[in-house]
Amino acid sequence: MEPTQSPAWYAVYTKHQHEKTAKEYLASQGIEVLLPVYRTIRRWQDRNKVVDLPLFPCYLFVQTNLQRKVEILKAPGVFSMVESGGRACEIEDAEIESIIKATANPSQVTPHPYLKSGDRVRIQYGALAGIEGILTRFKNQFRVVMNLRLLNKAIAVEVDISTVERVGEGKSIAAPSDSLISG
Repeated sequence: MEPTQSPAWYAVYTKHQHEKTAKEYLASQGIEVLLPVYRTIRRWQDRNKVVDLPLFPCYLFVQTNLQRKVEILKAPGVFSMVESGGRACEIEDAEIESIIKATANPSQVTPHPYLKSGDRVRIQYGALAGIEGILTRFKNQFRVVMNLRLLNKAIAVEVDISTVERVGEGKSIAAPSDSLISG
C-alpha cells in the first residue's frame, strides 16, 4: 500500500466557459476548489450588467492529493490537469494565497497579458501614451527602453507595468543589457 500524499494545489484545464460547472461538480465531490474571478461590466443591446468572469479563463485550482486525479479528470467540463512530463504540477501555497488576497475584492483586479523582459510594448496611458519600446526590468522596476537609431543610443523610462501592452506578433527580442541603458 502506497503512502497517502498530503493535499497540494494543482491547476485544472477546463473547456471554454465550463469553469463554473467544473467547480460546482468538484466541490460537490468534497474537493477544495478555487475559481478566481474578477468583476466587469458587459454591455448588451438593452442594458449593462455586472458579471463575474474567470480571472484565468479555462483554468481553476484544486487542493487535493493525486489519488483523486481520475475523479477530477472525469468531472464535467474538465480536459486535464496542468502537467509536466506526464505528472501534475504542484502550485506553491504562497502563489495560491496571493491569488486569494488579490481577488478578495473582485472589482479591483483584472486580467493582464503576461509580459516579460524583451517583449516589444506600447505605453497605453498617461503622458507617455503611444511610446513603443522594449520592456526591461532593473532592480524590481519595469522600464521601457526606446532606441534612437540615428544616434545609436537608447533611453529607459520607468513605467507601471499595468500601463503597457505587448505589440507586434508577441515575439520577444533580446532584452538590452544594462550597459545599453546607461550608455
